[in-house]
Amino acid sequence: MASELFSIDEIDRNIIQLIQKEPTLTHTEIAKQVNRSQPTIGMRIRKLEELGILKFQAGINVKTTDLILARVEIQTLNPSEIIKLVKKCPYMLNVFRLSGSSNLSVLMASPKLKHLDQIVNRHFRRNSDVLSVYIDVITEIIEDFVLNFNFNFDKCGATKDGRCCGKCTNQNEEA
Repeated sequence: MASELFSIDEIDRNIIQLIQKEPTLTHTEIAKQVNRSQPTIGMRIRKLEELGILKFQAGINVKTTDLILARVEIQTLNPSEIIKLVKKCPYMLNVFRLSGSSNLSVLMASPKLKHLDQIVNRHFRRNSDVLSVYIDVITEIIEDFVLNFNFNFDKCGATKDGRCCGKCTNQNEEA
């Protein structure tokens, strides 16, 4: 995949930059800006999508929301279980495998800092397979940052039956 990414040419890079800046541009508008035909632009965009290099994603711009974002660094003996949990919980947006002192980094969001802390305590700090946990609250997002966001908090999926685990938060508590 990395070799495919570096084999894209200047035209592909220009197309990607234009789309990133203005995702609603038509193929015709892009063609004019890169001095190529509309069918050529269509073929190149399709190729970039098939290679997985170019993705179109709808989501929320977390820079403009009142959500609190946090990055949780975890050293665990069982990364697969943490990854499964992240996939089920709407408050956990993504997980990254790392090399170094931590082996996972989890990106989390919630309207309440107290709620994030409760989730981290329940699912990471009290987990016997987790050796260390470190949380950083993101204080400022410089550029627009669009992420998929699951608003279905009633069924967070942290349990096998699909109900909210109920152990990471008291729904009546205020931050």
